[in-house]
Amino acid sequence: MCDTAEQARELVQAVKYPPQGIRGLGSSLARAAKWNNVPGYLQKANDEICLIVQAETTTAMGNLAEIAAVDGVDAVFIGPSDLSASMGYVGNPDHPEVVATIEQGIATINAAGKAAGLLCINPAKANDYVAKGARFVGIGVDTLLLGNAARQLAKSFKNCTAGSADAGQSSGY
Repeated sequence: MCDTAEQARELVQAVKYPPQGIRGLGSSLARAAKWNNVPGYLQKANDEICLIVQAETTTAMGNLAEIAAVDGVDAVFIGPSDLSASMGYVGNPDHPEVVATIEQGIATINAAGKAAGLLCINPAKANDYVAKGARFVGIGVDTLLLGNAARQLAKSFKNCTAGSADAGQSSGY
C-alpha cells in the first residue's frame, strides 16, 4: 500500500541494492541469485527488479500522479476493494464513483509512462478496464478458485451413488 510519493521513494530504496537503494546484499546469496550461482547478480539485479506499488485509498488516488512519477516505480496496482471502502462504498468496487476513480487512475498511471493494473474478477468489467488502458489485470483470486473447486468436488461426491452398496460390500471407494 502506497499513499504518497515519499512512501514510493522509500519503497524504491527498499527494493534496490546499493548504490540506488539500501537493500541488504545478503540476499545475493539467496534464492534470487540461485544461492550465489548467478554470475554478476549484484551488478545487474537493479535493472531487473520490478516494483509495483498499490494504490488503495483516496489519499493514494489523490497523489497518484506524483506516485507514478517516482523513478523506480515500474507500475501501479489499484486495489478496487480497499479503494471502495476508502471512498465509503464498502464491498462495492463496482459503484459508479469507484469505477470512475479507477478509470481516471488508469489514465493517470499511463500518462506517467507506467503500467496500470488492478484486480477485477468480473470478466466483462476486466475487459472494460483493459480497453481503458489497464496493462495487467488479476482476474482470479486463489482462495476463491480453491473454494469453488472444493465446493464442486464436494457436490460431485455427495451426488455419487457410493451409498447404494449393501452394507458389508465394498463400494469401490
